[in-house]
Amino acid sequence: MTDSLETFDVVVVGGGPSGSTAATDLARLGVKVRLLDRAGRIKPCGGAIPPKLIEEFAIPDSLLVARVNSARMISPANIAVDMPIEGGFVGMVDREHFDEWLRRRAAAAGADLCQGTFERITRDADGVSIVHYCSKPAGSAVGDVAVSNRVRARAIIGADGAMSAVAKQCIPGADQMRYVAAYHEIVQVPRAATQKFSGARCDVYYQGRLSPDFYGWIFPHGDTASVGVGSAQKGFSLRRATEELRAASELVDAKTVRREGAPIPMKPLRRWDNGRDVVLAGDAAGVVAPASGEGIYYAMAGGRFAAAAVLQLLKTGDVRALSRARRDFMKLHGTVFWVLGIMQRFWYSSDRRRERFVSICRDVDVQRLTWQAYMHKKLVRAKPLTHIRIFAKDMAHLLGIVRA
Repeated sequence: MTDSLETFDVVVVGGGPSGSTAATDLARLGVKVRLLDRAGRIKPCGGAIPPKLIEEFAIPDSLLVARVNSARMISPANIAVDMPIEGGFVGMVDREHFDEWLRRRAAAAGADLCQGTFERITRDADGVSIVHYCSKPAGSAVGDVAVSNRVRARAIIGADGAMSAVAKQCIPGADQMRYVAAYHEIVQVPRAATQKFSGARCDVYYQGRLSPDFYGWIFPHGDTASVGVGSAQKGFSLRRATEELRAASELVDAKTVRREGAPIPMKPLRRWDNGRDVVLAGDAAGVVAPASGEGIYYAMAGGRFAAAAVLQLLKTGDVRALSRARRDFMKLHGTVFWVLGIMQRFWYSSDRRRERFVSICRDVDVQRLTWQAYMHKKLVRAKPLTHIRIFAKDMAHLLGIVRA
């Protein structure tokens, strides 16, 4: 019998930045929400959050483990180009604590936080979705058998990551999503800055030996740092590349705190909803920026759009409301994703092009517009002459007129 099952207006599957944001927004409006999150999950992530995110989503300073004021781009020939941030900073967070804080905020807003692993969705005789998940009772020991649970849901937000089980079951084409495999090691860092590492700087390595189609990174997290690489090339050894990156950055002897790996989607899905009662958000929808791999801001923005779409569905019963999540997101960020996708396909395709890409980053106009776009999450409308200068310089590098 399903009559005895508890019914929620919305079940959010996944308690990362996108799911927690959606649950918080809905709960604050009085919607009955269950936030279902799988315990013990930490996503491998550099942890960079721009000022736009900090302001828009009211993130307290206490969550920032570091403040970055510049980035260093390292070319295949080991030429380093520093890109200082004028009048601002990029905040760094540890996902283990950041995500948990977001979940607690959702619970404080009124969401019902539940630990469990999503299994499947079925429907009762009235056509209402039933969310099946397994969980272990409080106080259970390792090895105890998980208990199967069910709840009814008028709507479902799938925010369960790049390999989303919700998406694969409910959204056509979700099984065709393209991924970059990411791997990083959290390491303890030297007490004092060195030539190769600074706690106030992000280092990005554009070198084919470290990644044939993406990049390697060293992002400071206060007492620790994220050292990692990504690649979509099958058979490429991410661990070996990370070892080389640690050696290049003089962190080879640093104590390893933990190792993590996960797929990162590199292109938004063409469809985010099932036309009935399910909509996707975050990595499940594929909203990770190409070229940069940045996902936290876009995940939280996507969670907010998903919440707004679901709220409209609940109010009106019009299933077309669900498609607003993707439409509204892409209206704001689609052009940025398109531009970054072109950049990745061209500049990351060979070491020769990577060398020129890093060389372009020396340009003050490029630096200024890059940081403004990143910090404020939109393409900046600069003075026309500035864009003309950047276009001319970019074409000169593309055609090999200037030396890298």
